Parts: sequence; structure tokens; C-alpha cells
Amino acid sequence: RQSERHSMTVIRKNGFTLIEVLIAIVITAMIITALYSTFFLSRRAVDAVDNSLVKLQETRAVLDVMKREIESAVYAGEKPYTLFKLYDRDFYGKQASMMVVSTFTPLLPGISKVTYAVEENDEKLILTKKIDAAYGRPLDTQSVPLMEDIEGFTVEAGYNNTWVKTWDSAASKGVPDQIRISVKIRIKKEEDPFTISDLAKLRVGKTL
Repeated sequence: RQSERHSMTVIRKNGFTLIEVLIAIVITAMIITALYSTFFLSRRAVDAVDNSLVKLQETRAVLDVMKREIESAVYAGEKPYTLFKLYDRDFYGKQASMMVVSTFTPLLPGISKVTYAVEENDEKLILTKKIDAAYGRPLDTQSVPLMEDIEGFTVEAGYNNTWVKTWDSAASKGVPDQIRISVKIRIKKEEDPFTISDLAKLRVGKTL
């Protein structure tokens, strides 16, 4: 009997019971689940940050191009193909300015007529851009979307320490001192939208 008890003791020390194996499996499953949940949450956070950065970079890039084109604007009252116009519009209560300016752009030789406007598609606002020849035969160009699903686009003209949302160079016989361009975006649906702005100073009196 002592020999049998000794054998059972040896077997007990060299193996695991079914309960111990089940407990080990349960603990391992809990650890794997916790690790997976942590990884999944971390991945969602990283993706959210990436999407935010992409949206911000996209907005800054659009504003930068727009600023350079505004600062290169050309106007001369005796030349009817030069103009600078701002229209105050809105869609569903959201600001949707429209700007038409004669300027220089690397996409066309000479002076171009560039139009920035907001279009509506399925109740979503899209900031678009259209480039045409300032003089000569008009080009059959289409508006190109720059930013989709924006919350608002505002262009304001600064003149004599006053900001206005409408301007017509034909009526005013000149261009504003500066232009403030603003794009309102929303990173996440559950978050409030915010505005990114930039200031462009026109080169008044530029010769052609």
C-alpha cells in the first residue's frame, strides 16, 4: 500500500487535473480577450487621430492654394476681363460663400478666372474650384471638388477697417485690402465643428 500511495503521489506531481487545465484555459482566454480589446481600442484611437490629421492637412492645403491665388489677383478697371467678386450665400443655414477672381495660376498660361463655390449634394456641402480663361474663348471646364462634407465656407473682404461678405470690383472700381477665408469642418459626427481661417493681402495696383 505504501508503494501504491507513492506511485499516486508521483503521478499527481507530474501531471495536471482536469480542473486545473480548465482554469488555465479560462485564464488564457481572459488574457487574450483583454489584449485583443486593448489592441482594438488602440487601433481605433490611432485611426481617429490619422483621420483628424488628414482632414486638417487637407484644409490647410486648400487654404494655402487659395491664399496664393488671392494674393496674385489682378484687377484693372479698364480691362473688363479682370474682376474680383464675392457672393454671400448659404445652404441650410450654413455659410457658402462664392468667390470669382482673375489671377495667375500654374494650371493655365496668362491670366485665369478662378471660381471657388460651394455645391450641395445629398444635403452635404462640397467646396469646388473652377478655372477658366480670363479672356478669349471660354474653356469648357467643370468644377473640381476640393473638400467634401464641409460645414461652411466663408470669404470676407476687408476694406477701411470693415469686413463685408459681398464685393464687386465693377461697382467698387477696386479690390479689397485683404481677404479672410474660413472653412468650417467637423472631424467626428459627435463633435462640434470648428473653423480654420487664413488671411490673404492683395497686391493693390499691380500692373498688367
